Amino acid sequence: MFQLTQFGFIALSVLCVLYIYRQLNLALPKTTLGPKQQQRIKRGFIVAVIGWTGLISLLAWSQFFANFDAIPPRLFLVLLIPLLTALGLSLFSRTLAEILRQIPPERLIYLQSFRIIVEILIWLLFVQELLPVQMTFEGMNYDVLSGLLAPVVAYFCFTKARWPKWVAIAYNIMGIILVFTIVTIAIFSFPTPFRYFMNEPANRIVAQFPFIWLPSILVTTAYSMHFFSLKQLLSASD
Repeated sequence: MFQLTQFGFIALSVLCVLYIYRQLNLALPKTTLGPKQQQRIKRGFIVAVIGWTGLISLLAWSQFFANFDAIPPRLFLVLLIPLLTALGLSLFSRTLAEILRQIPPERLIYLQSFRIIVEILIWLLFVQELLPVQMTFEGMNYDVLSGLLAPVVAYFCFTKARWPKWVAIAYNIMGIILVFTIVTIAIFSFPTPFRYFMNEPANRIVAQFPFIWLPSILVTTAYSMHFFSLKQLLSASD
């Protein structure tokens, strides 16, 4: 089961990245960006993804993130760098705004259904006594709701256009709250001096490969798609 769980995190991470790259490829030719700029954006995306995943994977293999005695914990780098990047792009990037205008809004929301599989994988780690119960849907993790609601909201708000846009906006806000709630629970389950949840096992497994891809890729994908969807919806004319 452990090997199956490992494969699940790797496969799901790769599929999410490929989906995003596919949407980028479809959107770029519809923008006003020139061919050379489009190629630079695609190359930049590929380099950023490979560079980031390669770096954090090597650091995880070397046990760099397994040192929870450091203040702040080294895993904070994995959490903060993508968060600041996603926020910066959402708030300040005109190029991203141009690209988002060419992506059908339902596609950013449909992608959030991947969180159903994430929660199953997290639950499997709990069953194997590698994660504490509070990080699962049996405990305090309700992030699976974001995954379950994603296809419903995308379908009725955009595919069928029966629900108003504010429903999708509310869904994104709810999704951001849920993902950052479980991130907070995960942080307070680390074996650190500020640990709040004292039940075993502590949240150590995310410091190892491939589980480091949970915070660095899958969690990043979840909140980034919410940020981008909100930017898209709030900037669109009624």
